[in-house]
Amino acid sequence: MRALRTLPLLVLLMALTALAMLVPAAHALVLGQHDAGRPFFYGALVIGILAAMIGIASANRRPRDLRHSHLRAMVVAYLVLPPLMAWPFREAVPDTTFANAWFEMLSSFTTTGATLYDTPGRLPASLHLWRALVGWLGGFFILVMAVAVLLPMNLGGMEVLTGRSGATRAPQIRQVADPRERLERFALMLLPPYAGFTLLLWLGLVLAGETGFHGLCLAMATLSTSGILPDGAQGVAQSGIWGEILIAGFLFMALTRRSYPGGLFGEGNLPVWRDPELRMALAIVASVTGVLFLRHWIGAIENREGADLTALLSVLWSTAFTTLSFLTTTGLPAEEWATARIWSGLETHGLIFMGLAIIGGGVATTAGGVKLLRVYALFRHGQREMERLIHPHSIGGGGALARQLRGEGAQMAWVFFMLFALSIAVVVGALTLTGMDFDPALILGISALSTTGPLAGYAGELPVRYAELGIWAKAILGAAMILGRVEALAVLAMLAPEQWRR
Repeated sequence: MRALRTLPLLVLLMALTALAMLVPAAHALVLGQHDAGRPFFYGALVIGILAAMIGIASANRRPRDLRHSHLRAMVVAYLVLPPLMAWPFREAVPDTTFANAWFEMLSSFTTTGATLYDTPGRLPASLHLWRALVGWLGGFFILVMAVAVLLPMNLGGMEVLTGRSGATRAPQIRQVADPRERLERFALMLLPPYAGFTLLLWLGLVLAGETGFHGLCLAMATLSTSGILPDGAQGVAQSGIWGEILIAGFLFMALTRRSYPGGLFGEGNLPVWRDPELRMALAIVASVTGVLFLRHWIGAIENREGADLTALLSVLWSTAFTTLSFLTTTGLPAEEWATARIWSGLETHGLIFMGLAIIGGGVATTAGGVKLLRVYALFRHGQREMERLIHPHSIGGGGALARQLRGEGAQMAWVFFMLFALSIAVVVGALTLTGMDFDPALILGISALSTTGPLAGYAGELPVRYAELGIWAKAILGAAMILGRVEALAVLAMLAPEQWRR
């Protein structure tokens, strides 16, 4: 273990990628799909040998800037690993291009879930397993990096609690603790609950009626918030409302970093019911569900179906589940969502879905978006400003943490929100230059930056298919997915460490 600690992070990630390729290779061997499994076996050998050679050449190399070395490695991982993952995928699908395979793997690794292969029967089952596995590993990767690298540097949302960005939280982290040691410790700490929760949800879905393969993909899509499912599936297949209840319970893990160990950083004494992210999420889900359900109910009365209590309860649950799913940037609609939409008489709920995806989930979770903690800081600041309009000389209470959120925390949240909005404008503008209309460009830009790929199928009047995009549009969306996953503040901290360290 100590010898592995001396290797660069990118080399370790390449080795883990090679090991992961053995999973679809073994799955294809069991199913007798040798043409699909052989490229993954050969890819595992080649990438494993390449990682070993680079590891031998770079062993015991100590970077000059330990604080930013793993931050740079995280960004480089999204540039290097997807092409390696795409190579056996391309060989297993002869009638596709390497650019399409790269886009698919980048979308999976960033937990976006934007797929080019949504036609049933287009890919063998082993390739769907590879897509879901890459998404699951991508969720674990960002979870470890957020806790071990981003949060100690006041990035990824933690800058809201400190009012600083790009600086370490404590002198001992800067002067004593090696980032490689933190990365190893948090990876070993987070892997058992992450894998255990996935296994538990898989077993629950199978008991609820899902097939083993679909249940496994659905469990990995839920824990990683990737929404990656086989053969163009959009949610539960056979488990119905019981499967959705199980999924909803595990989606709450994407709302607060309290779901996993290591992400509290001195806030362990705060009761869970006082967690600002969880309270904000529940308020959003309740308010959106209430408004949409009221509109559904009015539409049902107009259609003379309002007396059907069972149908109304089904609409209520479908609305709540779909709202929670898009808030966590997973993008799995409820089984009865189409019925609820027809009842309401609304053609689409695109603006609501895009708003939910932009808000996103919790800090140091697998969810994307602006993050609930930043939204909460802006809400508290706005609430305080309203109070000062009524009582200009009043003093805001709530303790030091509340004052920090309303002051410097809200300022940092506003900076990030402006960077996010500017990123949307740039991506949408670039997509329109490729010949795309404004509406689909806006939907695709938000889906990429918020890592909510399924949003493209539900935000517009007609679904936007990624398979119909040109090469330049795919390249722009690929860059947007990386930026949305890494976050703009982390990129700025990497490019200008001295200015952001102060």
